[in-house]
Amino acid sequence: MAATFKSIKSLVPLLDRVLVQRFKAETKTATGLFLPTSATSAPLPEATVISVGPGARNKAGEIIPMSVNAGDRVLLPGWGGNSIKVGEEEYYLFKDSEILAKIRE
Repeated sequence: MAATFKSIKSLVPLLDRVLVQRFKAETKTATGLFLPTSATSAPLPEATVISVGPGARNKAGEIIPMSVNAGDRVLLPGWGGNSIKVGEEEYYLFKDSEILAKIRE
């Protein structure tokens, strides 16, 4: 998907969508060895929440609050989400219910 906006901050998720940026895999070990691209090609399950939508509505029309907020660290499924590329950075849109856990440290 080719992005036509200049900054990811101009993208606001709708309903119960969450915009995240996955952590990047290290390409070098602590001892200085470079890892092959095949070892770092699988996406890491952790991400930082960039922004969240207002929440989905239930059958009564009430908004269901989101379970995460911007700035939270979350655990994601191994694959999935809709990829959005802005410049060299890659972001993903997930539904709130697809996020596995919030990481508290």
